[in-house]
Amino acid sequence: MEQIPDFVVTFLELLSFLFITAVGAGFLWLIYAYISDVTQTESTLRRNYPVIARFRYLFEHLGEFFRQYFFALDREEMPFNRAERSWVYRAAKNVDSTVAFGSSRDLRPAGTVFFVNCPFPTQAEDAVEPGNVVIGPYCRQPYETDSIFNISGMSYGAISIPAVRALSKGAKKAGIWLNTGEGGLSPYHLEGGADIVFQIGTAKFGVRKPEGGFDEDKLREVAKHDQVKMFELKLSQGAKPGKGGILPGEKVTEEISQIRGIPVGQSAISPNRHPEVKCESDLLDMMAYIRDTTGKPVGFKMVVGAYGFFDNLCEEIKKRGIESAPDFITIDSADGGTGAAPMSLIDNMGVPLRESLPHVVDTLIKHGLRDRIKVCASGKMINPSDVAWAYCAGADFVNSARGFMFALGCIQALQCNKNTCPTGVTTHNKKLQFGLDPVTKSERVASYAKNMRKEVGTIAHSCGAADARALKRYHARIVLDTGRSVSMDELYPDPLNQAAE
Repeated sequence: MEQIPDFVVTFLELLSFLFITAVGAGFLWLIYAYISDVTQTESTLRRNYPVIARFRYLFEHLGEFFRQYFFALDREEMPFNRAERSWVYRAAKNVDSTVAFGSSRDLRPAGTVFFVNCPFPTQAEDAVEPGNVVIGPYCRQPYETDSIFNISGMSYGAISIPAVRALSKGAKKAGIWLNTGEGGLSPYHLEGGADIVFQIGTAKFGVRKPEGGFDEDKLREVAKHDQVKMFELKLSQGAKPGKGGILPGEKVTEEISQIRGIPVGQSAISPNRHPEVKCESDLLDMMAYIRDTTGKPVGFKMVVGAYGFFDNLCEEIKKRGIESAPDFITIDSADGGTGAAPMSLIDNMGVPLRESLPHVVDTLIKHGLRDRIKVCASGKMINPSDVAWAYCAGADFVNSARGFMFALGCIQALQCNKNTCPTGVTTHNKKLQFGLDPVTKSERVASYAKNMRKEVGTIAHSCGAADARALKRYHARIVLDTGRSVSMDELYPDPLNQAAE
């Protein structure tokens, strides 16, 4: 019999030693866990079922990941299902987005939107690209753009350096704007060369005095950048209307503290509103101050709540004169997203965009201000059907944050508030950021925006419209709880016709 080589014997002995050590360590852990569980008083389950109950918490944690990949159907997940995310991934990678055999979308539930095809659809030679829209005609430096799908507010701090770089470069390639979010203007926003909307949150990060309030010199410094085209005053956002932004202390690095003007390592919790703004008149005053100081268009972002606000605002504008109006209004949806928000607000507060957007557009029409004030729609619109609906409802622009996060590689791991994002999008952990290459991802950002423009145009042409902005409410139908559908222009009729009647 052939003798076993010494190195094999040594290797087997090592394996045996490691196995016995592992078994022994495991046995010791079981003893420790048992004693720990039966003596603690915080968890009833662990006290009654020592050791075994610990697996419940493990399975509960792993459950969300297993459901995502193995158990949930393509259109079951929340906040975004697999079918929605898959389209974004394909569009970002610029690969074939066609599907076979038939749609998996159920058209029967109440609220479902579908579009009505025209018997004589728009042909290629009759189609046009969306035209330029001028924002802020009464400003010293109006902004003109033909973009229809832009990057919504995501602060540097909430998202990582590579993510901001990729968004900046991708936005430039696609010819769209990039909103800074409320965290101030970083060098990474500027380095791609994209048009920028500077968002001013309730804490006024980046343009604030240490004790609070505007620092006019800082405001002018930001406005000196040619890339900064507009200023957006944030009143509220979809995931947490009535509460300010939250940036966990572990994300407040030295650089972020300098950009925002806050202490390192200390959680940044913004006020729930601008202290200076107590009514519609104060809001117009603040926007006039920013517009006069910067010379650039100024608007505001909010989630619709109390409907009387917009009527009151329009009446105040008509008293002061049309030049006093906001240059644009961004309407966020109650189902908007964020990195961190109280569940009581994220689940229950605010009006969804499907109801609020038509209301705002109709209110502006009723008061004769629709041409003066441009309307941006924001909140959970990541697919062409969502964007096309917004244009049917009357939007001038659509903004998305989470759609572009998916384009960056986000897998909906739901780790945004923990600094442990596995794809490097919402973390400052260098090891996790390593996988996010700004050059590659900027191409995906641009491809996503370009394919969105193309696909929304395809829907418009099927409806007989020449481009996305030519879509009207009669191009969309909404399923009622009776199972029948009704034209969107019947649900939301022209307010001027109503007034005439």
